[in-house]
Amino acid sequence: MSTLVNSVPNLANPSPEGRGKGCGFSFNVPNFHSLSLNKGFPRVLASNQITISPKDSVTSIPNWRSGKNDSRIRENRLNDAFYHMEYMVGKGYKPDVVQATQMLYDLCKSNKMKKSIRVMEMMVGSGIIPDAASYTFLVNHLCKRGNVGHAMQLVEKMEDYGYPTSNVTYNSLVRGLCMQGNLNQCLQFVERLMQKGLEPNAFTYSSLLEAAYKERGAHEAIKLLDEIIAKGGKPNLVSYNVVLTGLCKEGRIEEAICLFRDLPSKGFTPNTVSYNILLRNLCYDARWEDANKLLAEMNGEDCSPSMVTYNILINSLAIHGKTQQALEVLEEMLRGPFKPSAASFNPIIARLCKEGKLDLIVKCLDQMIYRCCNPSEGTYNAIALLCEEGKVQETFSIIHNLGSKQNFSMHDFYKNVISSLCRKGNTYSAFQLLYEMTKYGFTPDSYTYSSLIRGLCMEGMLDEAMEILSIMEETDCKPSLDNYNALLLGFCKSQKTDFSLEVFETMIEKGYMPSETTYSIIVEGLAHEDETVLAAEVLKELQMRNVLSQNTVGRLVMQYDLEELPM
Repeated sequence: MSTLVNSVPNLANPSPEGRGKGCGFSFNVPNFHSLSLNKGFPRVLASNQITISPKDSVTSIPNWRSGKNDSRIRENRLNDAFYHMEYMVGKGYKPDVVQATQMLYDLCKSNKMKKSIRVMEMMVGSGIIPDAASYTFLVNHLCKRGNVGHAMQLVEKMEDYGYPTSNVTYNSLVRGLCMQGNLNQCLQFVERLMQKGLEPNAFTYSSLLEAAYKERGAHEAIKLLDEIIAKGGKPNLVSYNVVLTGLCKEGRIEEAICLFRDLPSKGFTPNTVSYNILLRNLCYDARWEDANKLLAEMNGEDCSPSMVTYNILINSLAIHGKTQQALEVLEEMLRGPFKPSAASFNPIIARLCKEGKLDLIVKCLDQMIYRCCNPSEGTYNAIALLCEEGKVQETFSIIHNLGSKQNFSMHDFYKNVISSLCRKGNTYSAFQLLYEMTKYGFTPDSYTYSSLIRGLCMEGMLDEAMEILSIMEETDCKPSLDNYNALLLGFCKSQKTDFSLEVFETMIEKGYMPSETTYSIIVEGLAHEDETVLAAEVLKELQMRNVLSQNTVGRLVMQYDLEELPM
């Protein structure tokens, strides 16, 4: 750990170019493992409202959305616009409501959550009442990122300002709590809402029912549904579809069918989603006769086969070796109103590869390209199944021909294929194809090696991932910082942060200067191993040394509920 912190420069006024780059300067630091931090949620909004000048003038914000379509330039302009707005509001001016609202949306989309909350604070403090859509959007975005505690604090503060909170906003909080897997906390929260006079609706119930079957099983979801109805709640068809899903996931298909058939007596007509839930399980259990009967019922205006229905049939038929029937379903789909995607072709390609039917594979891929359907990661991984059948050269030939029909260079195509295979756990096939690719002049670059490192780490082959760096050095291909970052990330995701720190020390010894990404990986690794106190203290030290941007510090604090740091 001392190497981690001792690699950080002590810069009083770092230049923009130098920010995020470490140097080899040493300084004394405390033993982080012995430190403890005060617990408690960080306060998200300032408690004091901003005083507006008597003239109550409205200030315009520089346009951050115009100019070149470059993400980095747009991000810089957005940051500049935010700081300009903060400065002008501090001087007593009121922000333009349209621009401020748009800034809130854009900051959320860029995952700059602390700045988004600050914009909301400035709007409310200036006497502007945010529209319900932007307020709910911010709360929902926080919950989706797992920052439910911060979202609840925001809602609490907005209520202190007298801003009314709707069921839509509260449902975002319920959904966020349910995603965290604590049903008791969710139910208690809903009880508190009801005491405030707010009535749960069908969306609330669906979130609770999904949390119930995921945490405690379908029987608990059914019990909860009965309790909701007994208390006068009115669940909708979505709620029943959630219970159907829970029953099917547990293999209780007969009970699911009984509930499905009983829906009309409860006042609901099954929709396409209801049918698809049952079809998926019937087909995967090879209950073709029951599946056909169910399909025959899907002939109403509100309940006709969807793209999902066709993909369920294609996938299940292919899995069970009924390739010809799967092709027939695909042909029927292509004659209809649906535009096919790679997801429709991939199961058939995968089955044909397992069967070693090279001619049919090529024919299916040609049909895919003819239909303007771009290959996906799933396509490359399906083709790679040929490697398992010992047909490595044939696999490479098909990949090569597919690449020649794409609109980018073969070098870029090859490295994308390798990366796709590694992301899906097909690292061994990636190595086999890489060997063939090098025969045709492909030279792996830093990106390709990083993909291989990540793939090996994901499959638990950490020693082999370490060897990649040695192989690179032996072949006069000097490892890059990105390669070391990939290795650090792999160790941290495997919850081997202690080993990642050893890699970090080796990296420093070899003269590599850590980047902002390097330090972020270490902090996130500590947080993932529930070392949040240590993660917060390391983050605080890194912030003090000016090697992490304010955006990164804010993201880490928000994402892992670390101890609040001065921003």
